[in-house]
Amino acid sequence: MYTSFDNIGLLKILSFLKSHKSEYLSGQDLSDVLKISRVAVWKHIKKIRTLGYTIESKQKRGYRFMKTTKQLLPWEISAKLKTKYIGKRIYYLEETDSTQNFALQIAQNKKENGTIIIAQKQTGGKGRLNRKWISPKGGIWFSIILHPNFTIEESILLPIVTAIALSNAIQKSLKIKTNVKWPNDITLKRKKVAGIIIDASFQSNVIENIIIGVGINYKIKSKELEKKIVKTPNFYGVDSLLNESQDDHPIILFKDFIHDLEKKIDELSSGKKSKIIKEWTQNSETINKKVTVYTANGKVSGVAKKIDSDGSLQIKTKYGIERIFVGDVTTN
Repeated sequence: MYTSFDNIGLLKILSFLKSHKSEYLSGQDLSDVLKISRVAVWKHIKKIRTLGYTIESKQKRGYRFMKTTKQLLPWEISAKLKTKYIGKRIYYLEETDSTQNFALQIAQNKKENGTIIIAQKQTGGKGRLNRKWISPKGGIWFSIILHPNFTIEESILLPIVTAIALSNAIQKSLKIKTNVKWPNDITLKRKKVAGIIIDASFQSNVIENIIIGVGINYKIKSKELEKKIVKTPNFYGVDSLLNESQDDHPIILFKDFIHDLEKKIDELSSGKKSKIIKEWTQNSETINKKVTVYTANGKVSGVAKKIDSDGSLQIKTKYGIERIFVGDVTTN
């Protein structure tokens, strides 16, 4: 595990190499400056390379920093980050069962407000309604802990807020137009590319903490994933934002997302529900479409008219308007 707040030996060497990009630094130089053995220097260099950095080495000259990583490492995200609280503390796990589970273990601690937990791979990713979320390498899997100031009623719109921020970030960083799908999906060409889950802890009608879980099919083999989940309830296809041959810069997307998310959360806290709902509606593939919604009490068919301030979806059926709070939507 790596964090944004532990100044480990590996990070000291990496920072030193970065600050001397144009020159070679010998193992002895690094050993003398950082007061560690040359063996330790070599081990750190080896690990830095496994994290995706390109470090050139030449006999009798030493090491030189050449290219940065594409992995979502804490210190790369926190560098020059302009948020007020989201991302001030970051944990990075090469593998975990679920970032939501990790977040739940530490969420009560007040210093973890805005903390992000990222996993390169999840073995037990969580989706909505207790469904499994398959999380292979190449995706972006993470959770964000919040100790919010808004009310329980306002918190219901958090999936909507998160979806808007993520769709905006994808458009800004990748120039890819996605849509939002009620209640908490991001779609590309009507296939799912990202999902959101919310876990919340309440005490006497006061929010103690909220954990936002986000899964992005960033650069995955979507056809292989589709084969694994095609038989899951209300499956409607899987896509990837990028294919394996495309160049990518996930750190840019990630920073754009958390910056816009914090902005949108501030809007929610200041009572700008109508603004949030309007923005979501403008980017929705659900509103004004003929849909079928599968709920615990059966299915409801009609035209999706709007979402209310409580996050519910209004469906105009032949019997009148029906409000849906939980369900899966398919477009007819």
